[in-house]
Amino acid sequence: MHQPRRLKDKIKSVAELKPLLRSRQRRGEKVVFTNGCFDLVHAGHVQLLEQARASGDLLVVALNSDASVRGLKGTERPIVPQEQRARVIAALESVDYVVIFEESDPLSIITELKPDVLVKGGDWTPDTIIGRDVVEQAGGRVFAIPLMDGVSTSDIIARIKKVVAHQQPG
Repeated sequence: MHQPRRLKDKIKSVAELKPLLRSRQRRGEKVVFTNGCFDLVHAGHVQLLEQARASGDLLVVALNSDASVRGLKGTERPIVPQEQRARVIAALESVDYVVIFEESDPLSIITELKPDVLVKGGDWTPDTIIGRDVVEQAGGRVFAIPLMDGVSTSDIIARIKKVVAHQQPG
């Protein structure tokens, strides 16, 4: 039976995570990896993480740091600070571990952790998924999961801005 863990036990550094994953892989378990900003967590994120977890024995989510998100999405992002984003993602049943990374892409963390399965959302094609060559050269699988229609953090932010704009005295 799966034992619930405290959230802080699920949020790890690369140095803490690496030996844990190696031990699980030696036991024949498949490590699944995905990454992202996960700024405003929505149903599309939950679906992606559940489907990713179903493709192996444990799921590691690499979370872009605040500085990394700003570099990718602009100065207004992230909306939610990295410590809070990490806690929310760690609280999801499908997620076994969360690790925060500073770089603009996850290549170095993928190279370091050596997952068996690499998963991204359907806005990525298999040939554009960063880390694909590393995982496939080690005999692993790489694939994209279709996105949930009409659900994205950017769309949610745009809808909020539209509502706020309409509420302004004019």
